Amino acid sequence: MPLNVDLHTHSFFSGDGVSSPEENIAAAREKGLHAIAITDHNTCECASYLLDKGLMRGDGQPVDGFLVIPGVEVTTAEGHLLCIGTSLPNPRQLKGKPARDICELIHEHGGLAIPPHPYDLFRAGIRNVTLDTLPIDALEVFNAATTLRRYNRFAFAYAQLRGLPMTASSDAHHADAVGTAYTIVDTDDFSVSGILTQVCKSNKLNEEYLTPRDSMRKTWNNWLRLRRRKRPASVDRVADGAPAAGAKNSNSSAK
Repeated sequence: MPLNVDLHTHSFFSGDGVSSPEENIAAAREKGLHAIAITDHNTCECASYLLDKGLMRGDGQPVDGFLVIPGVEVTTAEGHLLCIGTSLPNPRQLKGKPARDICELIHEHGGLAIPPHPYDLFRAGIRNVTLDTLPIDALEVFNAATTLRRYNRFAFAYAQLRGLPMTASSDAHHADAVGTAYTIVDTDDFSVSGILTQVCKSNKLNEEYLTPRDSMRKTWNNWLRLRRRKRPASVDRVADGAPAAGAKNSNSSAK
């Protein structure tokens, strides 16, 4: 049974994601997808959120005919690395750790290690000097949001040379982009474990790039994320409802 799976998406739990997990799921269903992996940057909060909402099951089975696969995109010392099929403990503390160590941690927790957008010089893709040393399970050879299309071609050639399974993903940061590209896995086991097993084999890829409008939205979201990072701590405290240094106390608190 062919299943359409987008293995690389982001929700508002990512610093540069704008859509809710519910919106991403609704968009995926509308586009004919059977499953998505929500791989927010350095956080697994979305999995806990969806479990509480009843939109995801702890046993890896689908809910109402749709499957959400847990995951996270870790910012390693050498670039971004997808963990697919499981959550990782304290993912924010994994930032800056060696990619090889993260691969081993992913495998210890039963997930797949898949580098996204490798070769992309503008998006923290892991380069082949490091890729050669990593025990990865597959390679994302088509990223719908890649900066330059030749980076996808480089990834495809590397996967061929090394004999790696290949995936295609949207890297969606808003609901409209979910399912732009996806991996078609052929399995009768419609579960997280069934899909993980098939991803490690040969699969068909649906390859379509983001529209110029969607690409601009993603660039804008990234710019806003960088702007937020540069704000002084006092500004963040005020935004969170805490008084800035030197501010007078008030009977009413900021919302």
